[in-house]
Amino acid sequence: MAKPNYSFEKRQRDLAKKKKKEEKDAEKRLRKAGTPGAADETAAGSAESADQPPPQPVDGETA
Repeated sequence: MAKPNYSFEKRQRDLAKKKKKEEKDAEKRLRKAGTPGAADETAAGSAESADQPPPQPVDGETA
């Protein structure tokens, strides 16, 4: 039976970490350089609702 190559597995984990960190840094740079919420997917939904006026209360309801 072949023995496990732990060095290869460690290298793969390190490469995955590095790639994830670079993607995160790139997203931060986009957010900082662009308009607030431009690269943030969670803020995109709230930004769309900010453009629309709030719904008017129906008779009998309080705001």
